[in-house]
Amino acid sequence: MSGVPFVDFKARIAAWRGEIEEAVSRVLDSGWFILGPEGEAFERELASAFGAADAVGVASGTEAIQLALAAAGVGAGDDVVTSPLTAAFTGMAILCAGARPVFADLDPVTLNVSPEAVARAITPRTKALLPVHLYGHPADVDPLLEIARARGIPLVEDACQAHGARYKGRVVGALSGLGALSFYPTKNLGALGDGGAVLVNDPARAARLRRLRNGGQTDRYHHAEPGLNSRLDEMQAAILRVGLRHLDAANARRRELAALYRRELAGADGIVLPVEQPYARSNHHLFVVRHPRRDQLMAALRERGIGTLIHYPVPLHLQGAFSSPGARRGDFPVAERAAGEIFSLPLYPEMSDAQALAVAAAVRELAARRT
Repeated sequence: MSGVPFVDFKARIAAWRGEIEEAVSRVLDSGWFILGPEGEAFERELASAFGAADAVGVASGTEAIQLALAAAGVGAGDDVVTSPLTAAFTGMAILCAGARPVFADLDPVTLNVSPEAVARAITPRTKALLPVHLYGHPADVDPLLEIARARGIPLVEDACQAHGARYKGRVVGALSGLGALSFYPTKNLGALGDGGAVLVNDPARAARLRRLRNGGQTDRYHHAEPGLNSRLDEMQAAILRVGLRHLDAANARRRELAALYRRELAGADGIVLPVEQPYARSNHHLFVVRHPRRDQLMAALRERGIGTLIHYPVPLHLQGAFSSPGARRGDFPVAERAAGEIFSLPLYPEMSDAQALAVAAAVRELAARRT
């Protein structure tokens, strides 16, 4: 077998091509491209699928987080507690909201934020908690909600990687009443471009989010407050309606492939497999393993044409964009150690069992090599 790519967009488009072309034609025929019927229909369908009262489509996952924080009352000079091991755009969204990211170390098994560490990270300036459902495995939300309620601060879920994942039987993203989704093409529910949404349960917050995504407008050319130009366009909304219909089946296929990896890689030399917690049902957005000789193993896999990536190689507190007084290497040891060992194997619904078996066999063989 030839190599296995990390992701295969062509295969996804081929599987849904007829539905995608019909959706695109519908938009072209309508002559409506921004804030129209496709976006409204997608918002209704998304909210229903995720168990939220409402959904507000926006231009990206980053802006979904930023606007969710704004709707939660976060602004200039505030602190937001989040994970140091996540896509940089989680932290960027906090900065764009005018706030400062404050980091909390991780649970060593799930690599989601540790509730105990979150409690220690709270400052008098903390105005929100922002846990990330990393790699599609839900964070342990209940103890985080207890911390938030005890201190009278909101919890906003970064569910950008967790479409369809479940926490204690409930779809994540609307557990706290306010959550952000990304529709970047690699996501389980991905657009053919950028896009995002905020899941929201409070009607007043939903109304404000719709203002904020459209320049703070109350009526055309009347701007009540500063806002963004952050609207999910009709073409992406129509395509996302196609993806939403397939999401459950696609996630089920991801779970099948993850089970295959777990079976085939059990006991592989040095490989630490992801562990699904009893409270969680992961959507397996990413299948992330650990190995002490990660870089060497990835290079050997690359020589065989097997695509791998690191999510994420440098924790945010060690990056210049997020540096804060007193932050230094060693502050978050779980995150820092993980960043030196983790790497992601190919996993996508269109992947065949034969491809997954080839990846697992190569990983098992190469992990056992000492040089």
